[in-house]
Amino acid sequence: MTDHNLLETEAIQCNSNAKDSVFKKRLGLIATGIVGGSLVALYAVAGPFVAPALRKVCLPYVPATSAQVENVLKVLQARSGSLVDIGSGDGRIVIAAAKKGFQAVGFELNPWLVWYSRYRAWREGVHHSTSFQISDLWKMDQLEEKLQTELQGTAKVVACRFPFPTWAPDGTAGEGIDTVWVYDARSFKAEREAQ
Repeated sequence: MTDHNLLETEAIQCNSNAKDSVFKKRLGLIATGIVGGSLVALYAVAGPFVAPALRKVCLPYVPATSAQVENVLKVLQARSGSLVDIGSGDGRIVIAAAKKGFQAVGFELNPWLVWYSRYRAWREGVHHSTSFQISDLWKMDQLEEKLQTELQGTAKVVACRFPFPTWAPDGTAGEGIDTVWVYDARSFKAEREAQ
């Protein structure tokens, strides 16, 4: 083999190695971009669900069961007007109440759930009688006190899964995890005035 042929063979191998090196670098950049992009997307989707668990007081998202929704509607069946759901999750109770003629508002910390609730209300055709707000329940200092001072005497408060710690319920519906507690504003306002 002549020196000229040997040089050509080495030049071809170097050129081939350089092409392989460029290809590997590009492949590495693409893989890094895909992995990085996937991690950012995962964080964006999971972050709002995980963040409440890192709070001092943790109330995880637990969707209302169909029996729970029915129990809420049962205790409100002779009523009309407004309904406010604090910790509305995916909007099941708000949407069901709107279908029964209530003007219903849901407050939820998780923005993904708020957007999903708005979409569900639109899909169910009740978006004109519902509203969903991103709001932190734990920034509402002393919720019981706030409700005692601001609600009208004809109001009812219905609690699902988490009863109010210092109020005595005027009634309940359902059992187990589907229990809902009913508080009449006249009762808890009278308790406050007696203190």
